[in-house]
Amino acid sequence: MSELDSLLEQVSGYFSVLSEPTRLKIIRVLCDGEKSVNDIVEGVESTQSNVSRHLNLMYRAGVLSRRKEGTLVMYHVKEPTVVELCRTVCVHVAAKMDSAPVETAHAAAVFRQGGA
Repeated sequence: MSELDSLLEQVSGYFSVLSEPTRLKIIRVLCDGEKSVNDIVEGVESTQSNVSRHLNLMYRAGVLSRRKEGTLVMYHVKEPTVVELCRTVCVHVAAKMDSAPVETAHAAAVFRQGGA
């Protein structure tokens, strides 16, 4: 496999991790900075088992970092460029929506800059 093929394979894997709405919701919740699993579950409005499964996958892919604080596991976005990428795509898609248009400013605010 050439270096380009290897690079594109890795990029494809990166986009694959970001291709699931629950994972995008997790990144949105973590834009404000580090959160516990319980805080993420509350922000995503899903079950703990579902969120934990996605958190583990995102951690293994290198999108998130985690640390233990007593019995809590705390997560944060490992690379701020992930947030920028999500924000850029969100604004682009919102600008092209025909039905129920979303303001560009609102779309950008979905992935707000914070502690990420």
